[in-house]
Amino acid sequence: KSDEKKQTINAACLMRSSVDSAKEELGSRLEAVFTLAGAKIKFSGAYPGWKPNMDSPILKTMQDVYLKKYGRIPEIKAIHAGLECGILGGKYPNWDMISFGPTIRHPHSPDEKVNIETVKKFWDYLVETLEHIPVK
Repeated sequence: KSDEKKQTINAACLMRSSVDSAKEELGSRLEAVFTLAGAKIKFSGAYPGWKPNMDSPILKTMQDVYLKKYGRIPEIKAIHAGLECGILGGKYPNWDMISFGPTIRHPHSPDEKVNIETVKKFWDYLVETLEHIPVK
């Protein structure tokens, strides 16, 4: 948003990354560009990154459940989602966590959409996984 009287522009950007150092590097680059342009920059609020544990017992359980339920091995990939895992993992570092859900397109935008057909599949998969969750 701009203020013509003060000749200022305020820009807000929520930087997220599963790797904290990558997020910090992006922040440094943005700061350098804006500083060169004579602008002031202020960073506030942040969400921690989260590195998935590919040897996670709950992940193994979920792979087994998916294979039995759907007849194929699920696609496992790390993306810059799982914001809650970063927050909770910071408070409870020994928790075994994964992030999964229905198919969402264009998240955090006016065009965000959920593929309705994947919601029931997600729910059924979650319920069956909870029935087979490893005991700690």
